[in-house]
Amino acid sequence: MDLSGAHKLTGSDIKRRDRRGSAADRVPNAQLAPLHKIDPNFRSAWADLVQNASEPNIFYEPWFLEPSLNNFSTNPQLKLFLLWSGEPVFSDLLGLLPIGPASKFGRWPVPHIQNWMHHNCFLGTPLVRQGHEDAFWSALMGTMERGDWPGFLHIYGLTIGGTLDLSLRKVCQAQGRRCDLVHSEARALLKSDLEPEAYYSATVRGKKRKELRRQANRLSELGDVQFTQINDDAGLRQWIDEFLALEKQGWKGESGSALDCSDETRNFFRYTLHGVAKADQLERHDVRLDGKPMAMLVNFLSAPGSFSFKTAFDEEYSRFSPGVLLQHENLWIGGRGELCAEVRAAYCKQATNH
Repeated sequence: MDLSGAHKLTGSDIKRRDRRGSAADRVPNAQLAPLHKIDPNFRSAWADLVQNASEPNIFYEPWFLEPSLNNFSTNPQLKLFLLWSGEPVFSDLLGLLPIGPASKFGRWPVPHIQNWMHHNCFLGTPLVRQGHEDAFWSALMGTMERGDWPGFLHIYGLTIGGTLDLSLRKVCQAQGRRCDLVHSEARALLKSDLEPEAYYSATVRGKKRKELRRQANRLSELGDVQFTQINDDAGLRQWIDEFLALEKQGWKGESGSALDCSDETRNFFRYTLHGVAKADQLERHDVRLDGKPMAMLVNFLSAPGSFSFKTAFDEEYSRFSPGVLLQHENLWIGGRGELCAEVRAAYCKQATNH
């Protein structure tokens, strides 16, 4: 079970202090970069950071964050906090986090500084090069102190117990800062050394397995049932159209929360899937009855596993549990055949985002 939460550094303000004894506070290449200055050289450094990050976070990878920034409203003061090992852009990128001022903390009008997320971004852990976690937090807090933004620092959606969480606590303790956990949620996480069949038998009751077999047999009596996994961009445009239509015809469409209910979310989804396919990190699954999609699933690959991002199913066939049948198939062939150390986190159900 994974836990996602938020930290804040409390106080009337992050006060300016002269910390002469800490080398981490004297990192010379910490930047608050404008969002419009994202060039090809920077993307190359960004991609290298992703490959060497101490904790994966697909939501801050280039192919996800750029369409997010292009399609959703942002505070004009939003910046990218960047930490470089040497000359910016032409040295190793050690850390990245979109961050800016916020006027409300929950429902309270309390100015503070917070990492940027949106309703389809479900993890706020910074991208930090392995081995540079302490330097990242020290540089970030030092930069915030020297800036003009008011209030405490709130890191939203940080994985509790992870490398970066432990580093943050250590740095705060060393610098005499207060560090509080203000909210936490349990998250679904699949991580096992068992082979798929052994895992399925060990975790799903025999009665439930029998019921799923019965539902699969009943569905197959209605026509030709096919399960498909696609790991490239073949037919991607049509597949996206089918996914958007399938999601919108259900309860999300009725409530106005389906991706196809607004230009912003629709365009974001299209650009993101084309971007992740180009990065060779897209995994699509569907189950079809006579060619008609019954359930569809989008996974984003990120070593050592993957994130389950969005799923949709035809509610008219809910008695056959097509979404569950698809997840059953996903267990066997998901992650390009690798179940060990697989991370399939149901971030799309984060309650605090609804």
